[in-house]
Amino acid sequence: MKARVHVMLKDGVLDPQGEAVRHALGHMGFGGVEAVRQGKVIELDLSATDKAAAEAEVKQMCEKLLANTVIEKYTIEIA
Repeated sequence: MKARVHVMLKDGVLDPQGEAVRHALGHMGFGGVEAVRQGKVIELDLSATDKAAAEAEVKQMCEKLLANTVIEKYTIEIA
């Protein structure tokens, strides 16, 4: 089974990397970009065969290590 975790800063949390990308895009002639939020994608290969169990395990991974839940939100996809 494969899991994909999308981690993004929560709304309202300043994103200096996203702002730097927006600024650079503007200088490159892409003036229509009003905002950029940068995040990360983590892909996991799991040995689990039960989708619900896999999702529960990945949620624990996110809560303990993969995401800083004080300032980040995450979504999980299991395939």
